[in-house]
Formats: sequence, structure tokens, C-alpha cells
Amino acid sequence: MALEQVAEDAVDALVVNDGRVLLVDVQGGWSLPSGVPEEAETAQATAARAVYELTGFLVDGTSLLESESGGGPAVVCQLLSDDPSGEAQLTAGQVRWAPFADAISAGVPAPVRTYLEGHTPV
Repeated sequence: MALEQVAEDAVDALVVNDGRVLLVDVQGGWSLPSGVPEEAETAQATAARAVYELTGFLVDGTSLLESESGGGPAVVCQLLSDDPSGEAQLTAGQVRWAPFADAISAGVPAPVRTYLEGHTPV
């Protein structure tokens, strides 16, 4: 997957760990890691692949959050590795763990915002 590749059917990966969300800076702004599905690839597999390719973190796509507005789906992912591999496309400065409020203000899709608002740590 090329970093410049953007499509309406892209799958967003929502990786939540310890009250924070994984964000990436791909085109000058912070957003969820995302990727375009390869042939016969599920949204969950796409999310896991995109996170690994971009950040080096291993995740398992678990829950699908469907978009009501016709955009691509988002997948809630479980973090499987504490440290990223050295094979990430992005540098450490292009990857960050942000509080839920920062992720919401970054303009995440509505289903992701709803999920985060319902799971905000106290």
C-alpha cells in the first residue's frame, strides 16, 4: 500500500490502548491508520495489515464499525505488540498515541467518534 493511495473504500483502524488512540501523520495531519483492501481481503485484515505496514505494530482487527454515511468502515483493533517492528513505513515522529479527546478533535469518522465517546476513560 502506498502512502499516497487514498480511496473512499479505505478501512480505518481504531487501535486503542491504555486510554489512548494510535494516530498517524500521513499527509500533514493526524488521522487513524487506514488502508485500501486488497482482493478478497476482509476489513479486519485490511486494518491489521495497514497498521503493521504504517506503524510496525501488530494488531488484530476485532470489531467492525460500519459507516452510515457511505464512507469506508472502521475496525476496532486489539494491540498485540508493545513495540513496533523496524519495518514501518512511517518514522517514530509520524506515529503517536493520543488521548481520546485529541483523536475526536482530529476529525475521526462519526462511528469512531461515537465509539470513543462511549469508551472514554474516567
